[in-house]
Amino acid sequence: MRRLPSLAGVEAFVHVARLGSVKAAAEELALSSPALSRRIQSLERFVGRPLFDRRHQAIVANEDGEKLMHLVGPILDSLTDAIETLTSPSPVMRLRLGVLPLFAAQRLFPRLADLREKHPSLHIDVDTAAHGVARLGDGLDAAIVLSREIDPALYARRLDRNTVLAIGARRLLQGPHAIKDPKQLSEMTVLIHREMPDTFDAWRNALKIKNLEPAAIDHFDSGQLMLEAAAQGLGIAFMHQSHLDDAHDERLVKMFDVDVESPYSYWFVCRPRALQLEPVRVFHDWLVSLSD
Repeated sequence: MRRLPSLAGVEAFVHVARLGSVKAAAEELALSSPALSRRIQSLERFVGRPLFDRRHQAIVANEDGEKLMHLVGPILDSLTDAIETLTSPSPVMRLRLGVLPLFAAQRLFPRLADLREKHPSLHIDVDTAAHGVARLGDGLDAAIVLSREIDPALYARRLDRNTVLAIGARRLLQGPHAIKDPKQLSEMTVLIHREMPDTFDAWRNALKIKNLEPAAIDHFDSGQLMLEAAAQGLGIAFMHQSHLDDAHDERLVKMFDVDVESPYSYWFVCRPRALQLEPVRVFHDWLVSLSD
């Protein structure tokens, strides 16, 4: 029987290949970065060739690494599923779901009682950390992400289409210094979500106003905090119509009579094989029924 490499080394390799970061993979596996690097080096010695191109701030699978990833990634996923099935303490269906906090608060949690009533055995572990797509199969069964497009190698179902609005505090429309003209953004701070970096550019380009530059741009990784900052008058948030509607916050208003098609949508995403898992399939069908 042929000798096989360490499973720990293969696991480390798959995590780094998917996340593109030794640090992120080490955190996922609860290891130190040096320990994880040693596992990968051991695997590289076993196969007799390097598997990654090491760059200044990233590590990317090279041609040999991509070939190995294509071969062993699905096998490791299947092994993980088999072990979890064997060690599951109860017949409870459990879904490990990555989801953005704002989507969870505005659109998911208000409807979870309906899901529990229809599928009482389904339980969801909610994960709001970043890199949801990269962690599919490695800690997550499925994810709800905000993106322009999805890797065609994944299963993806678009959940909405939206428009980009300029959202600000209601009081900014009042008084002698009211903000009524988009050109006044040159005196304002613009708020941008890191998951939607092109919203302001899409909105600005649609207006065809030359040289429209805000006084400053502040970036957020929390949609809820971004809306609160806008409500406090700290800037103009460029977000979706649904974000404003679902916030139900009387302090917030649409600033200008401008609607621009958003380049971003919410997507349900998983690896194709994950749809064979009952918790993923049950949640997917329920979620899609809400958007149909």
